[in-house]
Amino acid sequence: MKITLLSRSASIPSTRRLVEAARARGHQVRVLNPGRVQMHLSGSSANLYYKRKKLPPCDVVIPRIAQSINSYGLAVVNQFGIQGVPLMNAAQAIAQSRNKMRSLQLLSANGIDIPATVMARNAEDLKAMVGLVGGVPVLVKLQGQEKHGVMVCESLQSLEAALEAVLGLGHNLVVQQYVKHTGQDVRVLVVGGRALAAVKRRPRVGRLSHTLIKGARLEGVELTESWRVTAERTARLVGLEVAAVDLLDVKGQPKVFEVNSSPALPDMEGATGMDLATPIIERAEELVAGAPGVDQQALGEGVAPSGTAVGKRGSARRKAAGRPSGKASSGGG
Repeated sequence: MKITLLSRSASIPSTRRLVEAARARGHQVRVLNPGRVQMHLSGSSANLYYKRKKLPPCDVVIPRIAQSINSYGLAVVNQFGIQGVPLMNAAQAIAQSRNKMRSLQLLSANGIDIPATVMARNAEDLKAMVGLVGGVPVLVKLQGQEKHGVMVCESLQSLEAALEAVLGLGHNLVVQQYVKHTGQDVRVLVVGGRALAAVKRRPRVGRLSHTLIKGARLEGVELTESWRVTAERTARLVGLEVAAVDLLDVKGQPKVFEVNSSPALPDMEGATGMDLATPIIERAEELVAGAPGVDQQALGEGVAPSGTAVGKRGSARRKAAGRPSGKASSGGG
């Protein structure tokens, strides 16, 4: 099998692990920086080039697109998909996971429990609304065209400082309930619709980073049934083949607060003692062999992945109108 891995560098730890796992199973792997892929489109043809040389065909693409080239990188992923190459995460699903507001809306509309959340365009509004999420500690997320980040704020003073830092920059802002002492912050890795492993983490407080996993202390934990069910359904709703589902466990009730489409593998492998790269390659093999993707699994559950919320109300409206609910669609686990 010929695998194309889209990543800025083959030396990135997660990319390196995937290359090792693929070669261990006898596959050919090429690592391409998506920022250096060129696309030529016309009314009758479309071709992909790398360093001005036409790319030969491949069997499957594993995208790991950096935020810094998100728009262009997703266009490259999308072009591979248009040409019929199986994708370990489609462009639409990656974009859905990175739009924090829309992904939370999607999950909430389809019955996935999320932490109390407030969204606003103005930081001053969020200061006034923080009481609606139960007060501090809170997660603060910002999302703009070039800047993304998340941090934990444990006090009103640190919250005000964080909001002042982004006040007037034109970012979309999200503040979420964060339970530190009475619950657990958990990350569950899902591949091909199946939850494989879970870690508990203690993020660094008051530091803005792309993901809470950076600098966090990780500890492998047993995957509970409630975490498994919630994480698997979340990944199917967003439409991701590979996903890290971040959730808060509050008295045994999981609340999803984020979905990541390019999870750091070595960190979780070190905490759990598990090989988590090989299952991704095995899932790629299944897709090449014709197994249904997670988007088809989601449609089989009567939900619309990657952007359109169906939920119980939408399903009921279809039944009332005499239209099929979508539950007859084929899907696989």
